[in-house]
Amino acid sequence: MEISVNKVNSANVIISGKITKAEIDSALEKIAKDLSKQANIPGFRKGKTPVNAVKRYYGDRLVEDAKGENLRKLLEDGQKEAGVESSQIITEPHFSKFDEDENGNLDVEIEVSLRPVFELGDYMTHVPTVEKPEVTSDEVESRIVEMSDRVSNFVEVDKAVENGDTLVFDFEGFVDGKPFDGGKAEAYSLKIGSGNFIPGFEDQLIGLKKGDEKDVVVTFPENYQADNLAGKEATFKCKAVKVEQKEEFELNEDTASKLNTSGEEPKEGETQVDALRRTLKEQIENEKLSKIYNEETKPALRETLSDSYSFDLPRAVVEQEIEQRANNLLRDYTKEQLEELKDNKDKIIEIRNQVSPEAEKSVRATFVIDALGTAEGISVSDQELQQIIGYEAMMSGQDPVETMKKYEESGYLPLIKMSILEDKVLTKILEKKMAN
Repeated sequence: MEISVNKVNSANVIISGKITKAEIDSALEKIAKDLSKQANIPGFRKGKTPVNAVKRYYGDRLVEDAKGENLRKLLEDGQKEAGVESSQIITEPHFSKFDEDENGNLDVEIEVSLRPVFELGDYMTHVPTVEKPEVTSDEVESRIVEMSDRVSNFVEVDKAVENGDTLVFDFEGFVDGKPFDGGKAEAYSLKIGSGNFIPGFEDQLIGLKKGDEKDVVVTFPENYQADNLAGKEATFKCKAVKVEQKEEFELNEDTASKLNTSGEEPKEGETQVDALRRTLKEQIENEKLSKIYNEETKPALRETLSDSYSFDLPRAVVEQEIEQRANNLLRDYTKEQLEELKDNKDKIIEIRNQVSPEAEKSVRATFVIDALGTAEGISVSDQELQQIIGYEAMMSGQDPVETMKKYEESGYLPLIKMSILEDKVLTKILEKKMAN
């Protein structure tokens, strides 16, 4: 077996080799001989099958196994010659050449991608300082009002219903004089002006008092989800049961304690109201900070980290990123445009060249962040990954188990895991910078 190694750079190695037909036959003979000692082939006693019979029975499968045996040896010997440890390899080796001549000899090239090696140095110098966002007292009081709306009780009032009031009423809808499914309810609570009912419905309820009855006539929108009702006029016979308003909220020690969900006890010298305002101020501050981090600082920091380090990139990983970005661009193409693209090699090259610079930056940033994770002692466990995917699946109304299975089958789990790691790492170093 002829082997030659080309160390393209510190992240890419090409192992070339020529495997003769004789070497393949030798491996085939050994595999068949070993198999004959345990094979259970019809017409022969187990373990007593002649080697030639094993070859005839398994046929091309043994030939492929023999080729595979030689290719594994080529890869192992090539790695040794290149001084590459298996732990350095980060993707499956890629066959950039695999030729077989008429005599059964193989001529192959295997591209091996290695984890980049570089020094992080004083990476905190690349991290910007983010000032804590200001939170005004008006913002805190506005948040208290929002929270009080959710906990305030409704009380019945003796008045005609207005915008903003809640009307509790019975109704039954008719189309062409006949009732329809889903068109009837009793003691239904509707906040007037909420827009929860079809256009024009709520406006006609304004002015009703307890015990009043009214026929509300509306037309269902043309795009209404129920096809049998779309675009049709309907009459709803309504009867007001009562008019309600939210009880006026008073902020005091008792209500402040109920609204404060932080679990923190008041500090020495603080009242419950003081503690509520303080924890809400901290909460709003964290929300603002998170928004700044996610929308401004983290994307900019990711780019800064990519631009601040220079090292060789594994070609296979860059190719994967280019393919992904090119495919994202092609999603906006029509079927006709995609058909035209099949025969337009120049356009395909143009698209690849278009996304290539950003693909390289993204890959470089990924390796820098991975190294930062190691330096900061940050990782993402499989359990953490499952919990995050499961939570997001439940929040979107999907089955967590099925979602996890879908990501596994599509090969997206490593990407999701890297995304979680990136968020944790960037948050950690930004908070570290702020603390200093």
